[in-house]
Amino acid sequence: MKNLLLQIFTWWNGQTIGTRFFTWRSGKRIGEDEFGNVYYEGPETSFGVSRRWVIFNGPAEASAIPPGWHGWMHHRTDVAPSQENYQPREWEKGHKPNLTGTSGAYRPKGSLAGAGERPRVTGDYDAWTPGS
Repeated sequence: MKNLLLQIFTWWNGQTIGTRFFTWRSGKRIGEDEFGNVYYEGPETSFGVSRRWVIFNGPAEASAIPPGWHGWMHHRTDVAPSQENYQPREWEKGHKPNLTGTSGAYRPKGSLAGAGERPRVTGDYDAWTPGS
């Protein structure tokens, strides 16, 4: 019952009831990644390309899509990683969650949210005053 209510009233928790119905009606399962996200392909859009979508395993987090699947989702390749022996290149980084709003977020030196003290302003900056 809880999962049904979550699907009706939330969009960030996997899939909505509308997405579940559309997937059941028009979706063709293409594959699954190492995070448990499931990828689908459906009918053509008005642009003439096939519609592609992902059902996330857990909260909807776009950065959780691996590089190979990202290329397939954005129509950069027609072959899904599950249909070939895809190996990420050495320069492709793995998933790193978005840490915005957490204690692990990036806080540059001088940030109000960061530790330490803001560096003193040097002589190369003049404050703006009205009428100058």
